[in-house]
Amino acid sequence: MAVEKANCERVEQWRELLATHARTTCELDRELHQHGLGASDFEVLDMLADADSSQRVQELAGRIHLSQSALSRLVARLEKDGLVVRGMCSSDRRGVQVALTDKGRELHARVRPLQRAVLERMLGGASG
Repeated sequence: MAVEKANCERVEQWRELLATHARTTCELDRELHQHGLGASDFEVLDMLADADSSQRVQELAGRIHLSQSALSRLVARLEKDGLVVRGMCSSDRRGVQVALTDKGRELHARVRPLQRAVLERMLGGASG
């Protein structure tokens, strides 16, 4: 009986986590839309800005929680918009490096406070 109760509590925790993620992602998408970005777009820009250098697409894929193909499409869109640039990895010719452009760095700097405010509003009172 105690095991089943613990399992039910874990299921409820999991469902609340999913609901919080969904609400927060929707709010981020809504707020960032006016800047031509979605939550995943901003996350790529943010990780590149934090790294302060280029990153391999494989490294980003491990941190962004998108499939490699979905991330490649996202990066292609950001590149088309002039926010990132892709190039070959100097240490591994099979790898692709991604870096922010000046335009991407400027947009990131302008939108970062908005994204952080949404996170504070949506998650500030959350316990974890």
